[in-house]
Amino acid sequence: MRTMAIIKRVLTQMIRDKRTLALMFLAPLLIMTLMYFLFQSNTTQVASLGTHNVDQQVLKNIRTRHVKVEKYATAAPAKTMIKRHDLDGYLTQKGSTLTVTYANSNPTNTSLIKAALQSGLVKLKMKSLVAVTKTQKRALTRQQAALAKVTQQRVQEKTARLKTAIAQAKASGDTATVTRLQQRLRQVTQPATPAKAQQPTKYTTTADYVYGDNNATFFENFLPVFLGFFVFFFVFLISGISLLNERTTGTLSRLLATPIRRGEIICGYLVGYGIFAVIQTVITVLFSTLVFHIQLVGSIWLVFLINLLLALVALTLGIFISTFANSEFQMIQFIPLIVVPQIFFAGLIPVAGMAPWLQVVAHVMPLYYGANALTDVMTKGASLSEISINLLILVGFMVALTILNIVGMKRYRKV
Repeated sequence: MRTMAIIKRVLTQMIRDKRTLALMFLAPLLIMTLMYFLFQSNTTQVASLGTHNVDQQVLKNIRTRHVKVEKYATAAPAKTMIKRHDLDGYLTQKGSTLTVTYANSNPTNTSLIKAALQSGLVKLKMKSLVAVTKTQKRALTRQQAALAKVTQQRVQEKTARLKTAIAQAKASGDTATVTRLQQRLRQVTQPATPAKAQQPTKYTTTADYVYGDNNATFFENFLPVFLGFFVFFFVFLISGISLLNERTTGTLSRLLATPIRRGEIICGYLVGYGIFAVIQTVITVLFSTLVFHIQLVGSIWLVFLINLLLALVALTLGIFISTFANSEFQMIQFIPLIVVPQIFFAGLIPVAGMAPWLQVVAHVMPLYYGANALTDVMTKGASLSEISINLLILVGFMVALTILNIVGMKRYRKV
């Protein structure tokens, strides 16, 4: 009976908590729907490949629906062309040697170019072998036709006459005539040599990389995304639950009863939690670069700056979302709605290949801009000016959420 009483109390409490029920039943459906549209997209991933002075037959065979080939007349260095035109690869030719340079900033596009180049050269080699075979077949056919015209009887008759003439010449001691007649006899009895077929060009390839090398793993390529996500996720969770705990225990109400301003409270929370966010950022970045030995192309100070801005955005977002939750359980349930969707738009799935409306959704996610900036700095060595737009947008998110928090704090002040 006591167990039944507890069960009844839990059921009654859950039924009365409409928000918890909605998050429990609807949040998984929303996430599954989002994943359906993300992974069921019919958009084809396309890699851009620039070329210079490459045989037309090679270009024809490596061009696929996954690789867009662009010809350039400028003989600039491959790395310069890749950065100037935002290419995924650049292919040049000198004699029979093909040199391909990969940007290597997107592992998927690098793999697409490698596959297209390999399959294209195989197809070209097969076509050349087929052409050689056809040439040899035609030569053999012509030879057989020529030989068919000379009947066996005429060959025998001519051979007999030549042998008789050779015998007579030997009898007379005319060695010059004997030699000449013997050469004619060999021409009659031996078939003509078939024409030599033109051999196909054998291409060799060499590879170079603008960012990283051929040993780069998917973890290394996606580390900037994971780094920004973990900083964002844990700061969001800790700040939201901490402020919610202060609100539910009455600490916030007592604090608001004092003459302190709402803006001062929010700034205090931001600085207080921000200190721990900075420490977390430093530990995470140093651990990733020192323990995993990840190659960092750009400045580590820019990595710290980007992660700090992401942490501050997560901090203000966590404080803002906590105002809509009545318990830690509800705060955790906001994670699938607020945090999880952002990882899908942070670069794990190429945003350019998504449906147009999903690309719009991606541009309202703070982690989209943070992950782009981290990827540009860590893998491409981008400077502060090159990522300034992403940083300004993150600052805009932080300012907007801070204002909303200050305005929302008014509802808890009772005096």
